[in-house]
Amino acid sequence: MHRIALLTCILTASLMNQASGLETITGKYGDTIEIPCNNGRIAEADATFVKWKYDKDGSILVKHQNQNASVSSDVSYKNRVSIKKDLSLVIAQLAMSDQRTFTCMVVVKEDILEYPVQLAIYKVPSQPQITNLTTVMAIGKPTTLARCRTEDANPAANITWFKNKTPLMTDGAAIKITTNVDVNKETGLSTTTSSLEYTAVKGDIDAKFTCQVQHVKSANMDSSPLVFTVNYPTEKVSLKVASQGPFKEGDNVTLKCTADGNPPPSSFNFYINGQKKTVNSNTYTLSNVTRENSGEYKCSLVDNENIVASAPITVEYLDLVLSSTGKIVKKLGESLEMTVDVKASGAAQTSWKKGNAKLNSLPKFEKLSYADSGVYECVVSMAGFKKTQTFELVVEGSPVIQSLLKERGEGMNKVLKCAAEGFPKPTVQWSVNGTSVESAYENGRVTYSLSIVPKGNLTVSCAVSNVLGSDVKSMNVSALIEDVTMDKQDQKDEYSDQTVLAVGIVVGLMLAALAIGLAYWLYTKKFRQGSWKTGEKEDGSAEESKKLEENQSQKADV
Repeated sequence: MHRIALLTCILTASLMNQASGLETITGKYGDTIEIPCNNGRIAEADATFVKWKYDKDGSILVKHQNQNASVSSDVSYKNRVSIKKDLSLVIAQLAMSDQRTFTCMVVVKEDILEYPVQLAIYKVPSQPQITNLTTVMAIGKPTTLARCRTEDANPAANITWFKNKTPLMTDGAAIKITTNVDVNKETGLSTTTSSLEYTAVKGDIDAKFTCQVQHVKSANMDSSPLVFTVNYPTEKVSLKVASQGPFKEGDNVTLKCTADGNPPPSSFNFYINGQKKTVNSNTYTLSNVTRENSGEYKCSLVDNENIVASAPITVEYLDLVLSSTGKIVKKLGESLEMTVDVKASGAAQTSWKKGNAKLNSLPKFEKLSYADSGVYECVVSMAGFKKTQTFELVVEGSPVIQSLLKERGEGMNKVLKCAAEGFPKPTVQWSVNGTSVESAYENGRVTYSLSIVPKGNLTVSCAVSNVLGSDVKSMNVSALIEDVTMDKQDQKDEYSDQTVLAVGIVVGLMLAALAIGLAYWLYTKKFRQGSWKTGEKEDGSAEESKKLEENQSQKADV
């Protein structure tokens, strides 16, 4: 009777739990899960009897107080289950068959309690796999592009097709999507397959198609982008100049004809100088073009000459002609007139340089000087083109001494400077020996310096010469320290060294005579003082005055 009452109580409790809402837990396929018994609120010491079962009659294990659990012989759980101290049921290697209701039945004192738990099993699907891929589709023709497949999921995965990241929906015309779900009888897992049938338009060129796998327990997974070749007939051709312009005479110019069809035509007609030329290529090269090749060029389809395109070609040209080039030799003081002739297909800019110095305009030579000598460069430029011509101007002349100067050097040294002009460069010959130095030869001018120590009064000559002639000048040089710089070409040189010396001697004699006269006057004043009479000359007697004047005259003649 006691056992019957106990069973009755157990059945009643089970029915009451079934009538109420079940607790649901989720486990991952292939993992281990713990199913709690009343959320672990029943202590092991309080339970005299525990039984785990599934569905209505499936027994899993039984545990009596202070005894080890006894696992049933059910092959589904014999080696996969265990019980923990908190009475939780542990199930390893979860399978789809475990997706059911598990009940924990507990006898506590004289009460029998049941706690049912619903176990849900999930498994994320595999990565999307593309099969039955078609690489080419034609405009206006329905084509099965690909099949997208994902395997072993629970619940079953969903598949969505995208074009350029925009979802595609079946419209019954251009788009048709077919999806199937198959369940594996052994594992209970689902495989989803979706195929896409698509009718292409011209705008689908380079479009990227993808399929996306969606599942409640994983992030969305996209396939690699699929790009299909879209075939369509040619409707338009275009002609372009493939070479990099602007073009100048002598260049090669390549024309390229392209069609908007796919696949593109393999041959085209090119119209060159009014003549049709059929080539098995989409390019044609004009070699060594001239200004006469400027004009309009065309290309067309071989099988339909009405589909045609054209493009202009302009051959730029730039001509520069100088009236004289190379080396031009002129005499000093002559004139030279240069002319420039420029012919160009556009606006051209002309510039001049002499060496590295820029000139404002075409150089004019009315009276040539040595400074005009040099290399002249004429540059004409236009839109990336440049032409250059040069000429070298050489101004020749026999040497001319411009100046002959002398300066005081250190101590008794005198420095003579002979400045000369001429081309070719003049050479110098001094009439005396000394230390010779020369300046830089620029613009036909050079200065030769000679350092000497004169022993007395000299006449020094500077002689310069080149293949065209010679020139010579002389100057007087004295040994006096007071001698100053003289230039025979300057008005200051009208006095020679001898004149300066004579003036110095005269001035010295005059000073000496004045001193003698003063001494004599003092002498006569001392010895004749008191013997002079009123009306007599203060200077002494007439005879003494005469002697004094004779003495002064003799001193002055010395």
